[in-house]
Amino acid sequence: MISYQVQSEKGFTGKVGELVWMLEHTRAITIQEVADLSTEELDWSMEGGNSIGALLSHIAAVEYVHQLISFEQRDMDESERKEWGAALELGEMAKQHVHGMSIDDLLDVLEATRDQTLDYLKGKNDDWLYKEDVWSNGVTFNHYYLWFHVLEDEINHRGQIRALIRSMKEKKVSS
Repeated sequence: MISYQVQSEKGFTGKVGELVWMLEHTRAITIQEVADLSTEELDWSMEGGNSIGALLSHIAAVEYVHQLISFEQRDMDESERKEWGAALELGEMAKQHVHGMSIDDLLDVLEATRDQTLDYLKGKNDDWLYKEDVWSNGVTFNHYYLWFHVLEDEINHRGQIRALIRSMKEKKVSS
């Protein structure tokens, strides 16, 4: 059962626990939206657009990159770019990268990435959320913003997924 009361998850400090609750709530809703999709449905896209599978892969890639930035203070290396780059950039390469993957395969990637995030967050406290850093372009950010962005990115792409599912159903009805 999905809870609709923000609370601090056990095993984390107060604010970090609330962030974890939001991450987990967002993911539960995403999974609920896609859990019953077939491989054919995951591969479907509108002309020139991303597939649902590519969007799910992108959600995992964004989380992975934010792990590197916030927990390891670095960007992807060359081998990580090969593994995650297509998903991160989206487009035709991302669609081809996940083409034919089942929902179980895609959910496994999302789960493994999230498990890593939760393991990292267990060692962080609320002060860490507000710790500032500076991007190479001189813009200041904090860890809380990075993880807010992970949330907003997933929610945004879940909206795209919902639109794709609606369009797919409309096409099936009209064909």
